[in-house]
Amino acid sequence: MQRLALFDLDNTLIDLDTAFLLWAEEFAEEHRLSRKAVDYLVKLDRNGLPHREPFFSKVHERFKLSASAADLWAAYRRRMPHLVECRPEVMAALAGLRTSGWRVGIVTNGTADNQLGKLQRTGLIDVVDGYALSGIEGIRKPDVGLFEIAANRCGTSLADGGWMVGDHPVADINGGHAAGLNTIWIDRGTRPGYEHSPDHVVTDVMCATDILRDIGE
Repeated sequence: MQRLALFDLDNTLIDLDTAFLLWAEEFAEEHRLSRKAVDYLVKLDRNGLPHREPFFSKVHERFKLSASAADLWAAYRRRMPHLVECRPEVMAALAGLRTSGWRVGIVTNGTADNQLGKLQRTGLIDVVDGYALSGIEGIRKPDVGLFEIAANRCGTSLADGGWMVGDHPVADINGGHAAGLNTIWIDRGTRPGYEHSPDHVVTDVMCATDILRDIGE
């Protein structure tokens, strides 16, 4: 099997949940909402509507805001890249994989401006060989086509196998398996009830990079 490692972005390489909480607190302060509004936003995100278009329709309706749902969503996309971070040790681990002969890529769903902004602001765009964003390519994980694009941009092909690392049981693990990849699931304890069978289960992306490093030795 070739040394190809594809990674999800949100809540895999970056901690989106923490960034979202920061955004929710800023949003509540900007619109003069209570702490209960922050709790509502977090609950809606994690347990209700993670997709942003219906999410902001609900938020607009709930708080009777003057700005339209579309404007709220656009403001979120502009702000979020400034709130996310990639831990230095994660950046170093990705660079270390590449130094040891791995081809490293990112496969993520999401709008082009938001996801590309995250890659650029965190510096992740400079420590991987390639990436595939659903908002640019017009297809979403678990569609095998998005994995194929990422592999090709890393100078490889799915035909020779590799690994997919991510936190979503369907998009990342089932999608990775459909693409012919071995998988490592990052279990954050937030996605029960999905049928999936990863090759490894970890709780942090650093554990995943350790597994890949050991495989490559």
